Amino acid sequence: MNARHLCLLAALQGAFLCAFLGAFLGEALPAAAAEWAVDPARSAIRFSGVQVGVPFTGRFERFTASVDFDPAKPEAGHALVLVDLASARTGDVQRDEALPQKDWFDVKAASQARFEATRFVDKGQGDYAAVGTLTIRGTSRPVTLPFHLTFDGGAAHAVGRVGLVRTEFGVGQGAWASGQWVALDVGVEVDIVATAQPASGH
Repeated sequence: MNARHLCLLAALQGAFLCAFLGAFLGEALPAAAAEWAVDPARSAIRFSGVQVGVPFTGRFERFTASVDFDPAKPEAGHALVLVDLASARTGDVQRDEALPQKDWFDVKAASQARFEATRFVDKGQGDYAAVGTLTIRGTSRPVTLPFHLTFDGGAAHAVGRVGLVRTEFGVGQGAWASGQWVALDVGVEVDIVATAQPASGH
């Protein structure tokens, strides 16, 4: 690999739509840098919603991701992120026990969410978008994730947010299918720090 063609494979704490953002660091890679590693201690993927009028936040604690991104040809890039839905945590015991169940993520039927980005768009001024498909509970929808990228020495920081309607993916069945108790709109927030790794010499 070189600075113009980055392939990143990571498994770390955090979650949804997160790891592949590290690949976008390719645009500003120094000539000697070949790979970037996401720092799990300084990175997080959070989700947010509203239940009975009260906002709440949470995070996914486990995922894997692979990314292939050439900054000279962002439209040819590719990313695949697999999220362990059973790793969702909000800090509320009752909510955390309910999320993996059939009415919500139904992890027994489909334990992972899948995001596959088939191209990337350079918006300029450090802004990007990953264009792809999100699959949850066997339902696939087109999703575009916007994010902003900054650099500080050898570290890069990617921050993004995408809004989703949970019922478009079948999340919230029966009495939960309306927004009466839990709002239909949810947000996924990405906050990633990654550092360049020394060249392997190969």
